[in-house]
Amino acid sequence: VQLQASGGGLVQAGGSLRLSCAASGLISSGYTMGWFRQAPGKEREFVGAIRWSGGRLYLPDSVKGRFTISRDNAKNTVYLQMNILKPEDTAVYYCAVDPQGSFALTPSAYDYWGQGTQVTVSS
Repeated sequence: VQLQASGGGLVQAGGSLRLSCAASGLISSGYTMGWFRQAPGKEREFVGAIRWSGGRLYLPDSVKGRFTISRDNAKNTVYLQMNILKPEDTAVYYCAVDPQGSFALTPSAYDYWGQGTQVTVSS
């Protein structure tokens, strides 16, 4: 499985961005596609995940109400829609695949990773 994340950029606080994660290779319906972010000097943080089949979604409280995740199975692409962005959302955002289909919060559960895309939110 190969993942290609894109869509990052510079945005003002209160603005929106949509990140994309295009997947290639064998994608099983049971896989979970997750999003993480990592700010300088901080640990990688779980942002949310979606089950590839069925679309079951999990978002942590830290982003719930502002972020959402969707997928387009025909395009093998998962999206992270980020609204009402805050400066503290500034980080490199990564997409990842958990072949076990869990909604694990820890990066170690995810076997495949994209290269990351930078999101910078100015105040």
